[in-house]
Amino acid sequence: MRNLLRKYSYYSHSAFRLLFGFRNPARIVQLFLTRTPSSPCEVSLRRYNVSFQVRGPMDVWILKETWLDRFYERFGAPIREGWTVVDVGAGIGDFAIYAALRSPTSTVYAFEPFPESFRLLEENLRANQVSNVRAFPEALAACTGEALLDTSSGEPLQCGTAALSDPSRGLAVPALSLADALERIGGRCDLMKMDCEGAEYDILFSAPDSVFRRIAHLVMEVHDGPVVPHSRMDLAGFLRAKGFRVCLQANPVHAYLGFLYAERQ
Repeated sequence: MRNLLRKYSYYSHSAFRLLFGFRNPARIVQLFLTRTPSSPCEVSLRRYNVSFQVRGPMDVWILKETWLDRFYERFGAPIREGWTVVDVGAGIGDFAIYAALRSPTSTVYAFEPFPESFRLLEENLRANQVSNVRAFPEALAACTGEALLDTSSGEPLQCGTAALSDPSRGLAVPALSLADALERIGGRCDLMKMDCEGAEYDILFSAPDSVFRRIAHLVMEVHDGPVVPHSRMDLAGFLRAKGFRVCLQANPVHAYLGFLYAERQ
């Protein structure tokens, strides 16, 4: 009963934020009723001078979590001036643009392998006149080369490079190892945000020890369940062994999702 009350309380609060956090609530309602528009449309956040091209309710929901709920700051670390920020699984640019505008002297490196999402990421960067984000149409994976992106869900923001049960349904995309990604951006990272649908395990577990000495803060949505053979507890233990202080936070609705924050001690 307690879990059910928490779930409905969260959805009620979210509905309020969706209606009053965006400048065009009628469009938000229409997106959730029709599920998928015929083409991307623009939504704007009421308290912020930003707008985004979105495809449907999932894109809007992610904007709510990043900008209105501020999940990555609540469960992570405030972004400071001059930081190097890496966004793994950048989607349409919700967090990359948030970080770039919140800290104009920082540089954000955004990695997004799904072509349609990457196109919207670039459009949203231009529309919001963001100049301190560098975007790359690549995935992060266990090793550099090529990865298969699982597109079977039909939802662009749920595409990941975790192992596919049917490889024929995957989309081949260019990929970088975490070590090679850090080398490309100069060797260090003050904050790494990850939202890569279960691929966080392969990315992190395959990285050499030297990589973790270059990362100061990690914040991510972490996935449990049948899609991946690991749990958030495995990842928390792994990062503690690498010298991080780790905090876990449950998702308010979904038991298989959570948030992990790691800070180098």
